[in-house]
Amino acid sequence: MEQKLILSNLPHTWIFDIDGTLVKHNGYLTLEGDTLLEGVAEFLASIPEKDMIILVTARPSEFRDVTEKFLAENNIRYDYIIFDAPVGERILVNDNKPDGLVTAYAIERTRDKWDKLTLIEK
Repeated sequence: MEQKLILSNLPHTWIFDIDGTLVKHNGYLTLEGDTLLEGVAEFLASIPEKDMIILVTARPSEFRDVTEKFLAENNIRYDYIIFDAPVGERILVNDNKPDGLVTAYAIERTRDKWDKLTLIEK
């Protein structure tokens, strides 16, 4: 299933969970290590350079080095990465713009599957 996201031409902040969203869930705990989900690299490469990318994970910070090495080896760009996040819901709260610009989106994905997401700038 393809999903289209229509955005303004302003800079954006992207917040991604790692396990089950960008890579196979808990792959870092296996002998094989992390596996990037099909389509993720292409999508992340389509995000404009002006945008900020924040990665969030419940992985313990003791896995920081192995995680950052995997991301670098796979050319995954990000600005910040947060480890030790709680495993429950992730909630984004933002103010609205008087001109009607939508300022907060939540996109829930099926674990270990990257459904196509197409960016369209107005």
